[in-house]
Amino acid sequence: MSMAFVLINADLGSEGDLIKELKELENVSEVFIVYGVYDIVAKVVADSMDKVKETITWKIRHLRNVRSTLTMIVVEG
Repeated sequence: MSMAFVLINADLGSEGDLIKELKELENVSEVFIVYGVYDIVAKVVADSMDKVKETITWKIRHLRNVRSTLTMIVVEG
């Protein structure tokens, strides 16, 4: 099982809508609104690292209200 945490900066006021969209994506297992430098943390889990990367690159990063992301790939759990 491959996993990554994606820290997301969202457009101001769009966090609630973005959370709903993220929860609907395949391979996104958990989503949290957080305080600090980032607005949202999403946990991405899939059977391969290629699927994790695909979810982040082509699904999460292309959502309308995502301003920027930082990805932390889990190497040991």
